[in-house]
Amino acid sequence: MANSTSANLKLTVQATGENSGTWGQITNTNLLILEQAIGGYSAITVNATTGATLTFSNGALSNGKDQVIKLTGTITGNIDVVIPDSVEKTYIVENGTSGAFTVTFKTSSGTGVTWAATDKGTKMVYSDGTNVVDTAFTDLSSDITPQLSGILDTNGNDIIVDDAGAIEDDSNNPYIRFQKTASAVNYFDVTNQATGSAPEVAAVGSDTNIDFNLTPKGIGRVTLNGNGKIQGLAEKVNVNGTYTSNINIDTNTQAVQLDTAAATANFTVNLRGDGSNSLDASMDVGESITVAYISKQNATAYYNTTVQVDGTTVTPVWQGGSAPTEGNTTSNDVYTYTAIKTAASTFTVLAAQTQFA
Repeated sequence: MANSTSANLKLTVQATGENSGTWGQITNTNLLILEQAIGGYSAITVNATTGATLTFSNGALSNGKDQVIKLTGTITGNIDVVIPDSVEKTYIVENGTSGAFTVTFKTSSGTGVTWAATDKGTKMVYSDGTNVVDTAFTDLSSDITPQLSGILDTNGNDIIVDDAGAIEDDSNNPYIRFQKTASAVNYFDVTNQATGSAPEVAAVGSDTNIDFNLTPKGIGRVTLNGNGKIQGLAEKVNVNGTYTSNINIDTNTQAVQLDTAAATANFTVNLRGDGSNSLDASMDVGESITVAYISKQNATAYYNTTVQVDGTTVTPVWQGGSAPTEGNTTSNDVYTYTAIKTAASTFTVLAAQTQFA
């Protein structure tokens, strides 16, 4: 009975009674082929336009049997690297070619795995005898719960986070969640600094002028721990064109109210959080808030007779020691109120009236 050849690595399968005097040599060659398949390495210089066909010689060492293949050379077009049909084998393949063209590692008649024109990476692939398939083991997404054993270096590449994706703690609670805006052009830059300089979070992007929004939830506040330094500040003004003798100052949404319609009666000013939230709920004990009300006065002047907090009348401490008893004719009378929360539902209110004519 004659010798035969194995289907995948083309080993010599020796028949009983064959190869007298050469059995050892054939066995040694088979062992070297197995070593090549397990740990062998070949650097294959591909043709610039036609690629390469890896060899699978029967009963001999050949480059198609190596475990690790590095493709080298400069390519000037899309190329194929071909292995025979019917071979079942795994490979680690590095695309070390130069030139911005695709490289496809495939079987003679089947499909294969393609490196994009700019992809000079390494893939683990296998041939099932018909096609070459990407194991995707080199992709982090193929691991359901990847764990790093060292520092993650992005090697100059970006990290892409899906809409509503988060960075979480070890109990899967979010530290930061990211929200996507279609066609976004503005974003944050975070810059560290050397000794003596402050790190920076900056709004950057395509627009010339970009606001920086910090938005608390509900009536929560943005808290700056420690001292602050402000180079410029704009306060929210509510411009009201209809006069009413009962004025609500919503401290959660405005710092100033300007009435452009002249007063026609004395008026009450009520300090509150907003239409849905009380000032008491909007402030902590030991906090103060200052707002201004600008009242337009004509020839007959009127003034603030009652001050309330959350609809309850309080007795302010007026600048100068006494409450106003009249307004100022043909004037914009400016009233300022500083509410200090000293206990639950308890406020000290400092008030002042100033004439601007």
